[in-house]
Amino acid sequence: MRITTITNWAYGITVVLTALSGGAFIMSSRSALQERSAVEEHLVLDTLAEELALGAEVMSDEARLYVMRGEERHLQAFHVEEGRERRREEAVTKLAAQALVPAEAEALAEIVSGAEALDKIEASAIERFQSGDKLAAQDILFGAEHERVQNALLQTVAHFRDLTATRATSELEAARARSNWWSRVAEIMLAVTGALFVAVLYFVLRRRVAMPLLRMAGTVNRLAKQDYTVEVPTERRGDEIGEMNEAIEIFRTNLIERERLDAERRTDQHRKDLILQMMHRVQACQNQEEMTDVVVRFAPQIFPGLAGGLYVLKEGNTFLVRAGAWLDPKQSAVHFPAAACWGMRRGRSHHSSVNGADVPCQHLDHPEAATLCVPLTAQGDMIGLLYLEEQGEEILGLMGPRLYLELIAENVGLAIANLQLREKLTTLAVHDPLTGLFNRRFLDERLQQHIREESGEPLVCLMIDIDYFKRFNDQFGHDAGDLVMRFVGQTLREACAPVGSAFRFGGEEFTVLLPSLGEEEGVALADTLREKVSSAALSHAGQILGTVSVSVGVAAFPAGGSIETLITRADAALLEAKANGRDRTIAASGIKGSRNSSATLSRQP
Repeated sequence: MRITTITNWAYGITVVLTALSGGAFIMSSRSALQERSAVEEHLVLDTLAEELALGAEVMSDEARLYVMRGEERHLQAFHVEEGRERRREEAVTKLAAQALVPAEAEALAEIVSGAEALDKIEASAIERFQSGDKLAAQDILFGAEHERVQNALLQTVAHFRDLTATRATSELEAARARSNWWSRVAEIMLAVTGALFVAVLYFVLRRRVAMPLLRMAGTVNRLAKQDYTVEVPTERRGDEIGEMNEAIEIFRTNLIERERLDAERRTDQHRKDLILQMMHRVQACQNQEEMTDVVVRFAPQIFPGLAGGLYVLKEGNTFLVRAGAWLDPKQSAVHFPAAACWGMRRGRSHHSSVNGADVPCQHLDHPEAATLCVPLTAQGDMIGLLYLEEQGEEILGLMGPRLYLELIAENVGLAIANLQLREKLTTLAVHDPLTGLFNRRFLDERLQQHIREESGEPLVCLMIDIDYFKRFNDQFGHDAGDLVMRFVGQTLREACAPVGSAFRFGGEEFTVLLPSLGEEEGVALADTLREKVSSAALSHAGQILGTVSVSVGVAAFPAGGSIETLITRADAALLEAKANGRDRTIAASGIKGSRNSSATLSRQP
């Protein structure tokens, strides 16, 4: 119930109770007036009766004195008193006709008749006296009859007074009882009114207003301090306080919603900042390993509830291999055919949900897992896959996270494509397209690097030339010559990979740099190379090409000279080897001595 309704009802009830209290007081006052009227009536009747009795005695005394003394003044007093008695009798007759009960009226009538009888006796005695019969008059006034009538009159007066006293007493008690009852009623009404007033004050002001307002003040203060855990009173009240509670609850709900939206906005902004940082670092990566490390580091920060992996296409773009992973994904294999992923098939992101709403990818261990496969594309070409799986919160089905993931996938795909293109360009820039070895340009860079470092570490250079290479081109064609070149380049690459690098110097000449080796180790490796090359039998287009042999010149640093002269010294040794009959190894340190010493060095194992 509303406070205004309670207040109006309390006001109406208070007015009614006040009116009833006033009525009770009025009735009590009227009872008091009735009580007073009864007392006054009793006094009037009692006074009249007493005056009648007293007047009868006075008249008797005046009549007796007159017949005894004969003085005229006693007769006049007798007549005066007689007139008064007549007026009293008239008053008593009127009073008897108005308010007396039958017994009182009868007693009053007897008093009047007794008084008249007494008056007649006394009047007859006065007549006798005036006629001269003094003794007869005295006998009448002092006789037994006069005494009897006078005593009877006094007894009747006493009886009348008793009757009026009894009636007056009963009426007085009844009036007093009514007055007390109405007074009690008025007091009760006043007490009820006071109790109602106090109850209304306590219930409305304290319990319905003051205490709820205190609770609301505390709630509002906590809400102002952004303490949204505070609970708003939930009792359903239909009054103003209830409306205020509902308003505060709506305010609290709005604040919580605003805080939630602010938190989402902050989270989203933080996620955007992390994505931007990630993209900046991805763009600055020099190779795919660095880029994979960046993705693995930032992905769990951007989406803490998503495990995943970065897959790259290998083996002719038909097989996906995981390049990196974060938060330990468990549903997808480390490598699988590209056709096993619906995302790769369709060329767009594919969501495998828990409820089985879409077809799951074949590379998942549990088809009912919540996963997302986002293909990595660049210029319309598939280059990899961004795989994600939920570990707690369900967010893969939401549009916002999916847009961010697709944005990340797009940028990562472009970065991988750029790195692959860079690797291809780098490979083309530093590798010989025919043999796959490093080219002359990269050889010069390596030598310049060694010159800049000036570390003093040993360095051996092998200059290699294919013996009689022209005959392969002339006899079997240039394709056969290219086959020989590729064979020699592959042999150099396999033999030198653990200890050095092989380069195509130009034409049919090759160069090998062997860091940390001495001249003797270089000569030994050169002999090993010659043996591997000469031990193979090559054929082209069904024709046996014959034995392939190479000549090798070896130069060392620092024992034989500076790095700047390393190539020149090795080339001079190569020329010496070719001049000595080819298919042999000559060290630059042996060129100044006899050919036998060089030959002896070349034959060392």
